[in-house]
Amino acid sequence: MRGAPRRSSSSGDFAKLRSIMDQPRGGKAFGFWICTALIVGNMIGSGVFLLPSSLASFGWNATFAWLLTIAGTMALAFVLAKLARALPHEGGPYAYVQAAFGPALGFAAAWSYWLSTVGGNAAIATGSVSYLSVIFPVIGRVHALPALITLAAIWSLTLLNCAGARIAGGFQAVTTLVKLLPLAAILIVAGVALAHSGSAVVLPFHSGDIHFSGITSAATLTLWALLGFESATFPADKVHDPARTIPRATLVGTSVTGLIYLAVCSAVMLMLPAAQLKTSPAPLSDFLDRYWGGHSGYLLAIFATISSLGALIGWVFLQGELAWIMAVRGVFPEWLAHTSSNGTPVRAHLVSSFVLTLIVLTNFNKSMVDLFTFVILLSTTGCLFTYLCTALAALKLQSSRELERSALLKGLALAGTIYSVWAIWGAGHEASLWGLAAFLIAFPLYATMRWSRRYAPAVATGD
Repeated sequence: MRGAPRRSSSSGDFAKLRSIMDQPRGGKAFGFWICTALIVGNMIGSGVFLLPSSLASFGWNATFAWLLTIAGTMALAFVLAKLARALPHEGGPYAYVQAAFGPALGFAAAWSYWLSTVGGNAAIATGSVSYLSVIFPVIGRVHALPALITLAAIWSLTLLNCAGARIAGGFQAVTTLVKLLPLAAILIVAGVALAHSGSAVVLPFHSGDIHFSGITSAATLTLWALLGFESATFPADKVHDPARTIPRATLVGTSVTGLIYLAVCSAVMLMLPAAQLKTSPAPLSDFLDRYWGGHSGYLLAIFATISSLGALIGWVFLQGELAWIMAVRGVFPEWLAHTSSNGTPVRAHLVSSFVLTLIVLTNFNKSMVDLFTFVILLSTTGCLFTYLCTALAALKLQSSRELERSALLKGLALAGTIYSVWAIWGAGHEASLWGLAAFLIAFPLYATMRWSRRYAPAVATGD
């Protein structure tokens, strides 16, 4: 059992918390391939399987949005890789922003990211159920059934994460390999269709249909699909040689995923009728049914469900891990800092999934496509505020010489800053205001938590 927490002066909080964070938890479970699987697995979830429906009305604008999103994401990924090499500590953007601007802004960045992660998990879970409805149509006909199945998936994967990072990481590594198979099938089928029919099956390109406003609006949705490139930076204490492994995995995972999304989503979006796409709960299944036939759509729906569940376990891992980190840092309730004998923050996982459950229950009356689109806008905007703070942190740490001075890094940090601001604006007034409100509320919350906690928590080592 845990001992009583040790009291400390406020001036000694940071040093004590830093020593707590540096203690190993459960061994080094993640190497390069597991870190890469965590990134690719988190990035390729329900987005690639549902986004063609959300992007249907944008036409070719969406393809240009993909190109801009991939470029902006790669700039941010490079910045994160450099920060991870210089500051290989758990917490990822939380640690980087705190090092540059202090604990208050660091907490605001982490709080915004945690809220967007929990909210985004609702969309990922919804995506898995959406494709499951292709296999079992009764899911779409019974009003409460989608919500019940979504909650069952969330809590099953929460319990799997509670069993330990090594088990959860192995599960995601396997599902990452499995989810790549149907995406390869989409590309092969698209190539065969184009070889036989040429451009006749592709949405005609008209330069007059391309608008900057359309690209901007589509880019916020496409960014949702690429969220997660920062995944390996959070559990640094579980990574072998984090200063080397995390940057490599971040750049490799982000670039590979970006190319997959560009090719697969563009093929489906430009080769299926927009009217069909807009109302489709499973656009990739519809694509295979149209160009391959038979029961290929049902087979892909099975893979899509596995893909979403594989992503969900990674994001559930991150939401619990970040809640634990903030508890250890003294800005979340102390009892969330408890870990089991294998170093797993069980309480943080359970509380985070409880919040996720509330989000699902309050939104399940929306159609699956509408819920998916609404939640990803809010989730993406929350992450963008964190990315913006991270890019600014890289600039600040360079100016203070705490980070290597490099013209390339400075240029990409500036590009990441501009891209983040542009994407926040492109999310629209409603989503941007909600994201800003979530970010700003962190400051009074931080002040309240620091005022109420006059001592640092001790870390539980299990019973």
